[in-house]
Amino acid sequence: MLGTEEQLASVIFRRNNFEGRDRVLTFQAAASNLKRTAYQARTVSLSGSLERQTNIFFQKKWTWSLGGELAASDERDVIVTTGAPRRRTYFIAALPTSLSYDGSNDLLNPTRGFRLSGRFSPEASLEGSIFGYAKMQIDASAYQPITTGAVLAGRIRLGTIAGAPRDAVAPSRRFYAGGGASVRGYGYQDIGPRDPNNDPIGGRSLAEFSLEARVKAFGHFGVVPFFDGGNIYTGGIPTLGGMRYGTGIGVRYYSNFGPIRIDVGTPVNPAKGDPRVAVYVSLGQAF
Repeated sequence: MLGTEEQLASVIFRRNNFEGRDRVLTFQAAASNLKRTAYQARTVSLSGSLERQTNIFFQKKWTWSLGGELAASDERDVIVTTGAPRRRTYFIAALPTSLSYDGSNDLLNPTRGFRLSGRFSPEASLEGSIFGYAKMQIDASAYQPITTGAVLAGRIRLGTIAGAPRDAVAPSRRFYAGGGASVRGYGYQDIGPRDPNNDPIGGRSLAEFSLEARVKAFGHFGVVPFFDGGNIYTGGIPTLGGMRYGTGIGVRYYSNFGPIRIDVGTPVNPAKGDPRVAVYVSLGQAF
């Protein structure tokens, strides 16, 4: 895959229905170059996973994954106190796991029910010295019909990195917020602490929420007013202070294979450098 912000080359071995229906065994060798506002990371990795997946034909209530990863990553960011550029190389071993429950009535366009998922990844990192930490995240969403053709939807997301200070964790492994799948109205990963150059630096914890009303307007079209909020924190526990809020409206076209969405958002309390308007286009609902 080639792009201006990301280049990726990978070799993937994938075996479906491994030791059970819809169990997928995957091995991957990859080399990537990511350029973000917060950092640049050149990474080579070996990873493998066994997971139970859902799909649009057989939506499952319970899904899970077990995995392992070895990575070497050359990363460039800046020294937080001075803004001077720096370059560090990390060697990382991780054991990511996840467990999800889907009690909604539709994979791409839920109108009732709820979803709950958790991710846990103990990781060991070598950069100067070896140290360990654990990265955890919980996502929950709920959907409630309020009238015929109108659904109230909400979600929350909480995350923490325990066991290491922010500056020791590789920039590419930290938490970030902002964008179409996060807090709409803001640029991708732009919310949270910033360096002297006004670029995001990520953090050890995050808190996000979204509320939206999905209203069928006419024919295959609908409108979705929304209100999002979130922030990134240096400490391991999200304090819920200093939240950034975004609001806006979206348009949905309900095709045969799922809704196509266009969201236009604006920040309510922008920081210096945040855009006045942001536009997001994607397939499926925002959550």
